[in-house]
Amino acid sequence: MYEDKELKEYRDLLKSPEKFEEGFGWKSIIGALFIGFLMMPGSMYLGLVIGTGVGPAARWVTIIIFAEIAKRSYTRLRQQEIFVLYYMAGAAMASPFSGLLWNQYLVQSEAARMLGLTQFIPTWIAPPPGSEALLDRTFFHKDWMVPILLMIGFEIISAVDHFGLGYALYRLTSDVEKLPFPMAPVGALGNMALAESADRAETSWKWRVFSIGAMIGLAFGTLYVLLPAASGVILSEPIHLFPIPWIELTHVTEGFLPAVATGIQLDLGLLFIGMVLPFWAVIGGGIGFLITLIANPILYEHGILHRWHKGMGTVDTVFANNFDFYMSFGIGLGLAIAAIGIFHVFFSFRQKLQGTLKERFKVLFTPPPGRGDFSIWIAIGIYIASTTAYIIFSSWLVPGFPWIFLVAYGFIYTPIISYVSARMEGIAGQFVSLPMVREASFIAASKFFGYTGIGIWYAPIPFHNYGKATQRWREIELTGTSFRSIIKAEILVIPVVLIASLLFSQYIWRLAPIPSNQYPYAQELWHLQALNTLLLQSATLEGDSPFFHALNIDYVALGMGLGILTYWALASLKLPVMLIYGVTRGLGQSTPHGIFLEIIGALLGRYYFMKKYGVAWRQYAPVLLAGFSCGMGLMGMLAMGFTLIMRSLGSLAY
Repeated sequence: MYEDKELKEYRDLLKSPEKFEEGFGWKSIIGALFIGFLMMPGSMYLGLVIGTGVGPAARWVTIIIFAEIAKRSYTRLRQQEIFVLYYMAGAAMASPFSGLLWNQYLVQSEAARMLGLTQFIPTWIAPPPGSEALLDRTFFHKDWMVPILLMIGFEIISAVDHFGLGYALYRLTSDVEKLPFPMAPVGALGNMALAESADRAETSWKWRVFSIGAMIGLAFGTLYVLLPAASGVILSEPIHLFPIPWIELTHVTEGFLPAVATGIQLDLGLLFIGMVLPFWAVIGGGIGFLITLIANPILYEHGILHRWHKGMGTVDTVFANNFDFYMSFGIGLGLAIAAIGIFHVFFSFRQKLQGTLKERFKVLFTPPPGRGDFSIWIAIGIYIASTTAYIIFSSWLVPGFPWIFLVAYGFIYTPIISYVSARMEGIAGQFVSLPMVREASFIAASKFFGYTGIGIWYAPIPFHNYGKATQRWREIELTGTSFRSIIKAEILVIPVVLIASLLFSQYIWRLAPIPSNQYPYAQELWHLQALNTLLLQSATLEGDSPFFHALNIDYVALGMGLGILTYWALASLKLPVMLIYGVTRGLGQSTPHGIFLEIIGALLGRYYFMKKYGVAWRQYAPVLLAGFSCGMGLMGMLAMGFTLIMRSLGSLAY
């Protein structure tokens, strides 16, 4: 274990505040309505068109509008009020009912018919094929009643669950163990840039950098989002100056790069993401991709990637390669990364806890004054209650599944993996998960306990990893916002999100079938996602499942061994931690189309902007990305509004 210079730079971007203030008020109530009924539809629409919503952008747009209104009302938004708006916007962008749009596609999909699984998909997630609700493209039908009620129940439990084990682990890792959480300041800096604007500090660097990013986002969003949306309404086919989701090059390179999915994604946002992400993490991912670029033709020549053939595009190539090799190999890599993370946690735990347990437990039960903390016993009680609710719901929906597995998920696996992941977030900004544990347990229940069916794959099982939640709490702390404000915001935003998400999911579905050429991202990639999803689910049915043809234990062992060996070799050379994780993760099969712009962004950030602005660039980059996201979001909402209005007019009867 050694101090990583790059992680230290991220960790030192912000210091913990000395004072915490309430951020919830009447402005938050108006903000919740604004976010739910104006921002959410744009986010849902963009998610179907280009694959990314306006999640970050919705936050910045909301804050800017409210800050400007406040100025003209001779008042201002405090930083804590801004963060509450920011938090609510993030919660609203989850759009829970957009998941039902995926469910309606899944039950009618060609993938389900190909694998013979259509009749096994439970009716409590979506009506069966042929239902009037699907033919009329409406959620306001009795066949949707059970799926919608279940969705509402699960969302409420999930919202309460936010304040359970994740908060308890935050108290343990941040307050007690004093872990640095190096990536948390990145998430807080954009919010502070908007706070300076609201405080009339337009001359500050943060506001200037944000404005530059916003102008770039507006210009690019006009060509990337608005032009295709507007032309698609007026013309028979939309005009794409930048192909969405990418420029397909697999057919061009198949002669000298067999079994390699190639292409370029021309989303300028990837360039800014590359500037924000740790440099060595991006470079490591690129190195990992180059290794697979060399390995795939070799694997093809030796007959391992035997399902690939000339003429396949990216989607078919990735699926075929996953089936032949990379699904098993990726499981092994995931196990290697998890093993490395567990080793780090064990090693650092031994280093930091010797002889200090008594004092640390005292700190655990006495949080800093004024931060708005609640009792850790309440958090543990929430965790127990929510986990029990998940177990009861799952047992009721899938009565044939052995309940002992559900108990083990909730009360054994979840706390262990959550603690390991929380410590890795705190030490190195890395998320840790064990791959295929959930899937392997489902298959074991099928083979050894007699369970058959695919209902358990859709049930709300208590299988969670709360590691990410610890970093979110740390971000809240860095902005000086009272935790009680977040509790009030969550209570307010739940009903707004549920109502708005249902209404706009219905409206978008009625405009055109999903997927269709009006929603190019969904049309291009949902088929691949459905194939991968249903391939796994077939493993719990009787008979010879395609999943077992794809799973190869030798490839799993190879992936795990190679991942650990790669990590050990790079770590022994004292290379940056992020490079090590980037290379290890990059060895897995993925769509490489976005890595090129990310690498260009990382190189520009390190070798041009870092030299020009010094360490301060670490602060500039997140704010620049926030501004770009804001500009893209404005164009997305404009495109959404234009499309909705024009299609509504077109559907009127004259």
